[in-house]
Amino acid sequence: MENQNIINAILLINPNAKVSISGGDINSIEWLDGTTPIPVADIEAKMAELPTPEEEFTARENLKASAKTKLIAGQPLTEEEANTIIF
Repeated sequence: MENQNIINAILLINPNAKVSISGGDINSIEWLDGTTPIPVADIEAKMAELPTPEEEFTARENLKASAKTKLIAGQPLTEEEANTIIF
């Protein structure tokens, strides 16, 4: 597991959590600044809900295609669609 995936899941459960993780090992989480520990099973369940890199790529490509279609048709873009053009 990647540290960032673990941290993303933790922050979805507790946006104020402060943690340290070594080597992508979910069992090495150090809870900092009085953060209440979250059970590993809860973190793993939340991680299973997160999109894979492939799913994120596909969603972004679909959003770009939607933005292009709307631009060609002269329709307004959503902020998220506009961001695909700017960023």
